[in-house]
Amino acid sequence: MAPEHFGNWTYYPELLAQAVPRYTSYPTAAEFRDDSFATRQHDALRGVRGDVSLYLHIPFCHEICWYCGCNTGAANRTARLAAYLDALHSEIVAVSRLLDPEARISRIAFGGGSPNAIAPTDFVRLIDALLVNFRVSWPVFSIELDPRSLTPAWLRAIRGIGVVRASLGVQTFDPAVQAAIGRVQPYDDIARAVDGLRDSGVESVNFDLMYGLPFQDDAVLAQTLEDTIALAPDRIALFGYAHVPQMIARQRRIDAGRLPDQRDRFRMAAQGHAQLVNAGYQAVGFDHFALPGDALARTAAAGTLSRNFQGFTDDPAPVLIGLGASSISQFDSVYIQNEKNIGRYRMLSDAGQLPGRRGIERSNDDLRRGAVINALLCRGWATIDADLAAGAAARLAPFAARGLIRREADRLILEPGSEPYARSIAAVFDGYRSGERQFSSAV
Repeated sequence: MAPEHFGNWTYYPELLAQAVPRYTSYPTAAEFRDDSFATRQHDALRGVRGDVSLYLHIPFCHEICWYCGCNTGAANRTARLAAYLDALHSEIVAVSRLLDPEARISRIAFGGGSPNAIAPTDFVRLIDALLVNFRVSWPVFSIELDPRSLTPAWLRAIRGIGVVRASLGVQTFDPAVQAAIGRVQPYDDIARAVDGLRDSGVESVNFDLMYGLPFQDDAVLAQTLEDTIALAPDRIALFGYAHVPQMIARQRRIDAGRLPDQRDRFRMAAQGHAQLVNAGYQAVGFDHFALPGDALARTAAAGTLSRNFQGFTDDPAPVLIGLGASSISQFDSVYIQNEKNIGRYRMLSDAGQLPGRRGIERSNDDLRRGAVINALLCRGWATIDADLAAGAAARLAPFAARGLIRREADRLILEPGSEPYARSIAAVFDGYRSGERQFSSAV
């Protein structure tokens, strides 16, 4: 049977049969081991120099969406939330005291959960704590937001702090699909949020969207994208929904019988890619898009795009320090994840202990394989050492036979039309891959 074509992409189901990681790191979090990383965390922090980015995790939401895989809980207990924020303040102090004077904070990001699940006054107090305790050099402030609870008081805080980048969890504009995933939010709420953010000085607004959702078909996705284009966010992330109820219990509320199959998901991804590019967005990697003037698009065009635990980024800082329960710090030689359980995290931080409890040391082989994976996903080509090329040849052959990749001397180059296969191609260089692990669909 001849392969099917959807827009500029050709569907080869056999090349997408194996689920693969999203590669926001290498090694991935699936390779992290449980241990006390406090000593390693201490040494890594002491060794930091130059530009540093901070990520603060707020693991609370006013409402818990059924599709969500984030480490988050309901923000319905004031005492519990206040105790968490106290612990976060304690960690800020402990970490800041370990950093060398030559380490300077250039970016500060808030994620979750939904950071606006806390009071805006608590957000301002966190910013004050960061500015008092860290050496800060005109940082770029960014924040993830739930448009349903973006109040005027929050918008005033965003303006006062000088937040310039904001990401809204939109997922879909279709009411039936919203009901099926437990996230009902009228179009007008999102439009008001966008207007409010623009008026508050936010320069770059991102929409997180999804395909592969229950009751979602081509027409439903097309309408969501049309509504999105009309609101003109600067960036768009169009993710494929990862249905793994065996790992995320809340996803059991989603009717798996209403989910599109792999062929439908592929077609939706192709449709979304074409619709957004035709509307003037520049494709960044496989599932991100940005208007040409946005920093993400400019970085991609310059070949300096990178990838960290927050996805594709224009952030050049080599070190990312995570603060808060389950947040991950990224150093050259090690990844360290904080204690996930909020109660245990509070106990550690309140006792003045560093809360790193999972992670992995990065070997020289990890570093070079990670460089290949990052280059393929961010730049579309990578220089491959001879031994890695030889070891990967057999697994790369099916992609080469279909014209998705080519070799030029020691370079492996992704051809146009290879976008939906990029993660699968990158996975060839993953030394930890195992069919036993559970990852999201390649598309």
